[in-house]
Amino acid sequence: MFEAKAFSPFESLAAELIPYATEGDDGSHDLAHILRVFRNAMRIHATEGGNGRILSAAVLLHDCVAVEKSSPLRSKASALAAQKASGILKELGWTAEEIAAVAHAITTHSFSANITPETLEARILQDSDRLDAIGMVGAARCFYIGGRMASGLYDPFDPAAEHRPLDDRRYAIDHFQTKLFKLADGFQTAAGRALAAERDKRLRDFLAAFMDEI
Repeated sequence: MFEAKAFSPFESLAAELIPYATEGDDGSHDLAHILRVFRNAMRIHATEGGNGRILSAAVLLHDCVAVEKSSPLRSKASALAAQKASGILKELGWTAEEIAAVAHAITTHSFSANITPETLEARILQDSDRLDAIGMVGAARCFYIGGRMASGLYDPFDPAAEHRPLDDRRYAIDHFQTKLFKLADGFQTAAGRALAAERDKRLRDFLAAFMDEI
């Protein structure tokens, strides 16, 4: 199938796991997101090493449970995904050790979970997922999610929040300051940090251009 071929050299694994990879209708956590994260992961893996099969399984299943950004369960989303992924992999005959490694990577990938990744595969997944939250794709996802949450683009009278508290639930552009600009400093691998620096600059240039136009 075409989708599996895109996940080379782990086509067979992708064919098994893609049916479980996403749920719901969130276009910021769809199969396109999974593929972008996979490509990020393979770039970092090529430099940093690690177990590619464990990493790929974690990438494919890291968003297998859908929880909206506005949900009170958001901080538990990665733990719920890890639990579901564990059951899927057990049914497919993975060992307990392999399942635990995948589950740890999934549990710790989330910014909201605020758990330190302890393995190389977990560090790579966290970096790979966060790369998709910055740069031009990150900007697009920010506004997409803002639309899902019925947020405005910006405060027309104080877009830079110079005289008001930042509120990214009310204004999508505030999310750049409350979260996105903080991500580049938290990358776990040298390869991830190098990629993050490039994308962080793009994101900051985008915001400067956006502010110039309004």
